Amino acid sequence: MNKNKLFRKRHISLFVNIFILVALLIFVKLSFNFNNYSNTYKNAMLVHYIDVGQGDSVLIQVNNKNLLIDSGPESNKNNLLKYLKNLNIDTLDYVIATHPHEDHIGNMQHIINTYNISAFYAPKVTTSSKTFEQMIDSLKRKNLKINVIKQGISSIDLGNNTKVTVFSPNHDSYDNLNNYSPIMKIEYKNTSFLFTGDAEEEVESEVLKNNFPLSSDVLKAGHHGSSTSTSASFLNAVNPSICVISAGINNNYNHPNPTTLKKLQKNKCIIYRTDKLGDILLISDGTTIKKK
Repeated sequence: MNKNKLFRKRHISLFVNIFILVALLIFVKLSFNFNNYSNTYKNAMLVHYIDVGQGDSVLIQVNNKNLLIDSGPESNKNNLLKYLKNLNIDTLDYVIATHPHEDHIGNMQHIINTYNISAFYAPKVTTSSKTFEQMIDSLKRKNLKINVIKQGISSIDLGNNTKVTVFSPNHDSYDNLNNYSPIMKIEYKNTSFLFTGDAEEEVESEVLKNNFPLSSDVLKAGHHGSSTSTSASFLNAVNPSICVISAGINNNYNHPNPTTLKKLQKNKCIIYRTDKLGDILLISDGTTIKKK
C-alpha cells in the first residue's frame, strides 16, 4: 500500500472516530439532562407546559409520578411524543382528557397506544368526532376504563406533600363542550397551580359562587387566552403571580386575545406563552417557583 492511500485511510478512520465520539457526547449530554431531572429535582414538582402548537398538553412530575393533562392536536404528534421520550417516561400514572376537542385530545390515541397508563380520566360527555372515537377505541384495546372527572373527586393521588382538588365540572350537561373542562388545583407544599382546560366564564362563575379556594401561584389561562375565559372576577380570585398561555404561533383564533393580556398585565402577572417561548418548564421546591 502506497503512502498516499495509507494516509487517506488513516485520515478517514480518524474522522469517523471523531464523529462517533461527538455523537456519543451529545447523546450522553441529552440523556444526562433529562434523566437527571428525577435526581436533581427529587424534592420538587415539575410542571411542563409542552408546546403543541394551537392546543394544550401539560405534564406534572412529582414523587416519581407522572400526570398528563391533554395531548394537543395530532398535527403536533411528533413534538409531544419526542418530548416525553426525552424524559424517558414509560408510565403515565394519570392521564386527563379535559374535553373532546381535537386540539386537546388529538394525540390521545397515540398516548394510550404508546404508554402504560394506570388511570384515565375524562368528563362524562361523548361526541361523534373521529378523534374522540379513536381515543375510545384505543382505551378499549388497552382495557382502560374512563374514570369520570367532576367536582369533588379525590382519587388522583400524587404522593407526599401534594393535594389535587377538582372544582368542576359541577353539572352533567353543558351546551358548550369547553365547559366540561375540569378546573383543578394541584398543590405542592406551599405552592399551587391552577389548570382550567378550555373552561369559559360560565364555569368560572359556577366555581366562584361555590366559594372554592381558587387562589394559586400559577394559572394556566383558560381556552388559550381567549376572551371567553379568564374573567376579571375569576382572575382576582385566583390572584396568580404567573400565568401560562398555551397557543400556536400566528394562530387563526387571535389567541391570546389582547383583552385577556391586558387583564393579566393589570393584575401584574408574569406571562409565559408557548407561542413565544416554546416548551415552558416551571419547577416548585415547595416554597418558590422558578422557570427552567
